[in-house]
This record gives sequence, C-alpha cells and structure tokens, in this order.
Amino acid sequence: MIDNETPPLARFASVTRRYGDIVAVDDVTLEIAPGTLVGLLGPNGAGKTTLLSLLQGLRRPTRGRVELFGGDPVDPRSRQWLGSTPQETALPDTLRVGEVVDYVGGHFADRVPTADLAEEFGFADLLRRQTGALSGGQKRRLAVALAFVGRPRLVLLDEPTTGLDVDARRVLWEAIRRQHLEGATIVVTSHYLEEIEALAQRVIVMGAGRVLADDALPSVLARVGLSRVRLRTDAGDQVAGLPGVVRREHGDAFEVLTVDDADEFVRVLVRSGLDFRDLAVRGATLEEAFLSLTDEAVALRRVA
Repeated sequence: MIDNETPPLARFASVTRRYGDIVAVDDVTLEIAPGTLVGLLGPNGAGKTTLLSLLQGLRRPTRGRVELFGGDPVDPRSRQWLGSTPQETALPDTLRVGEVVDYVGGHFADRVPTADLAEEFGFADLLRRQTGALSGGQKRRLAVALAFVGRPRLVLLDEPTTGLDVDARRVLWEAIRRQHLEGATIVVTSHYLEEIEALAQRVIVMGAGRVLADDALPSVLARVGLSRVRLRTDAGDQVAGLPGVVRREHGDAFEVLTVDDADEFVRVLVRSGLDFRDLAVRGATLEEAFLSLTDEAVALRRVA
C-alpha cells in the first residue's frame, strides 16, 4: 500500500535479499508513512526479520533500494531517529536496570528521563535491580522500552511480546499504543494475529518473502472467509482431496480441514459416498486463515 500524500519515513523499492540460494525477501515494494502503526504478520521464515534488518542497515539488499528518512539505512545519520528492539534480548547482566536506561539514553540529545520511561513501561520498581536477576519477561519489557528512550520518529519492534504472559503482554500493548498516540510511527512484527489485531491500523501479511496483503486492518480481515471442518474418517487422503479444501491437518484421531465454503464442502462430501462421522464445522480463526494464505504462497512459489 503506497501513500502518495506525505513523504514516507521508509521505502522498499523492488527489494530482494538472498542468502545463497535462499530468497528471504522477494521483490518487495512498500512504504511506511508517518503516524501509522503497522503490523507485519507472517509465520517464521516469512521474511519479516530480514525486512527489518534491511531497514536498520544491518543487511544490504541483493537487488532494489531501501530508504530510511530519505537516505541509506547503512549511513548512521539516517538512523538517528530510528528505534528498534530485536527478537533476542541481550543485556549486560551486572548493570542495574536504571544504568542500562541511562547508558542508552545518553546517546540521544533529547531523551526520555529514566523514571518516566520506567513508569510508562511498568518497571519502575526494577530500576535498582541488576539485569541478570530479571525474568525473561522483565528483560523483554526493558528491551522494548529502550527502543523509545531517544524519542524516535520510527520504531521497529520485532516480536516484542516474546516470553510475556497474557497480562504483561497487554500492559506492553497499552504502552505501545500511548507511544503511537504521542507521535511515534511503529512497525510491529508478530506471528500472533491477536497482537496485530490489538495494535495495528495497517496490516502487511508476508509469506515466503513476498507481500501477500497490505491494507487497513478491516480490509485485510474482510478477505478471510474460511471455515474449519473436523471429522473422523478412514479415507483421509480422499476427503482431503475434495474440491474446496485449502489446508489439511491431523488432530488426534480427527482430520481437520480448512475449506473455503463449508456448506458446499459438506454437500460434496455427502455426495462422494466416503465414510465419515463426528462432523463439526466452525469458522476459522483469523490466525488459521492467514496461515492458509502463507501456505498457498509457498505452494505457488514451488510451482513457479
């Protein structure tokens, strides 16, 4: 989705990134406009992290052009208004939490005071604790908070709630929303659809290195209309081969099928004469539906 009305903070123009024979990002063109909260969704290996590493100047594209604030991300001057949190959290074990915040914040002319940042992200009671004594979830909250300490214009959060329980995840979501309302443009990667739904205004769905969908959240969700059929059968291969089956999984003694039209599938199943029992139909969750989209993209890529 391209916004031509305002200059983008970041731009990918026909970008491909290869690692040997592996294509991690495949001819991607997209822009990140100011003021948006973007959800970058896809399974592991979809290309999300590679896309962010290109934007951070950690990798160069094999082909195409990446721009950050109008310049080359490899140039440190282009990254001065960029904040980021990687997937893996690495903090010096012997430093106190407050010392870590002060050290990172000291690199910025207009930084958020340590106490204010700690209050915003829910670790004010941990400022004097050594980071080596923090739980995994506490370290993750600190790592995400550090991405905002320099009042960045663009923030990249790669799987920000990894290792957090449900309550801690929601606290972090609230902090991210507040930062966005205060003016930060934020890109959040996740393979959790619930997280993208909770945060994003715009959703980019990736699979096999390609952009499968890019639109406002309601528009992307409206593209999904799949159902899940659960049944017992001794003819699993034949049932899975019937028209309308998008995806097949095995669950205990059941076949679990994702279908594009549940009513039509049941009619075809009955007419087929194949043995089945204990049939149940429900709407697919959105996460299941997006996985089906990415499975389809992988299949098409193999055919190509």
